[in-house]
Amino acid sequence: MKKRFYSLCLAFIMLVALVGGCAKSPSDKATQQQDKEPYRIGAVVDISGGAASLGEPERDTLKMLVDDLNAKGGINGHPVELTILDNKSLETEAVLAAKRLIDQNKVLAVLGCSASGTSLAMIDTVQKANVPMISMAASAKIVEPVKDRYWVFKTAQSDIVVANKIAKYLAAKGIKDVAFLSMNNAFGDSGRVNFEKAAPANGLNIVLAEKFEATDKDMTSQLAKVKASKAQATVVWAIPPSAAIITKNFRDLGLDMPLIQTHGIGNKAFLDLAGDAANGVIAPMGKLVVAEQLPDSDPQKAALLAYISSYEKKFNARPSTFGGHAHDAFNLAVKAIGEAGPDRQKIRDALEQTTGFVGISGVFNLSAQDHNGLGEDSMVMVEIKDGQWKLLE
Repeated sequence: MKKRFYSLCLAFIMLVALVGGCAKSPSDKATQQQDKEPYRIGAVVDISGGAASLGEPERDTLKMLVDDLNAKGGINGHPVELTILDNKSLETEAVLAAKRLIDQNKVLAVLGCSASGTSLAMIDTVQKANVPMISMAASAKIVEPVKDRYWVFKTAQSDIVVANKIAKYLAAKGIKDVAFLSMNNAFGDSGRVNFEKAAPANGLNIVLAEKFEATDKDMTSQLAKVKASKAQATVVWAIPPSAAIITKNFRDLGLDMPLIQTHGIGNKAFLDLAGDAANGVIAPMGKLVVAEQLPDSDPQKAALLAYISSYEKKFNARPSTFGGHAHDAFNLAVKAIGEAGPDRQKIRDALEQTTGFVGISGVFNLSAQDHNGLGEDSMVMVEIKDGQWKLLE
């Protein structure tokens, strides 16, 4: 009897050990993930300097996403190491940061930058190094001509999309004569070039074109010329703080015409800086700012609401349009790396073949002819009322 009892006990102990060995604890999974080679991604973001209102929400979004991804097991079990560098909104710093990520960190892809000028500055570096780059800025020049931008993609709607959206809106309102004011930088210059194409195509005349510096504290002199012209509406191509300053100047001068801006004002910084002067401003925007107002049939609505919920839970604030551009850049990179593995050429190819990808900025359909993949349906016209974004269409 004793022998039988001891045999049963031994069998039970062995069974418990076997079952325990089969069950993997969370720490076991983490150990398995750590055993795999990390996949390295780099980001160059305008966290400080003139474009900080764009870069800060991008940085926060990227940190949130990589933490969430690694908590779920990374990419095919590989942890993701994300290095985020601040270019201080300077083109020279952007180039240095890109070189550091490529040469020292050995990243598989570079995300950035927040602004058009800093993004354009990095292109030569990534092209020569054969490293995929996903910009979060607007200028069409970042990805065009495609034959010269083989390794470069971007997530913000191109300025030709924005220009067409504005021109069609003005034409539908019966407006013919327009004044155009822009920042004297890569973002403003690219916007001017594309609006000069969109305007005549939609029956508009640009009766006045003026520039201002990104560091200007007053644009009254340019707006005085608008007031003296025959313009029926004013289009401003800028980002905060300039976009907010010129909006206040516009109201102070009592200009009685529509004020149209761009997706460059798609964050709370503009609303805070412009205050009551922002009310009545109209702009084409990505759908994030009016996500709750979209019909349930909109293909982006679920993704937009999920991002808003996650961001608000993490940072106790609503995400901005620019954070959305970072959200798309990161997830496009993750998707491509998941499909291609740690091979830069294959990652580039996977990016170029991405279609039907539902992002925050739109539904992406990339190709060898289009490294942005967004059309006018990625944007809606909105108006600011009582400090809030309101859907116009």
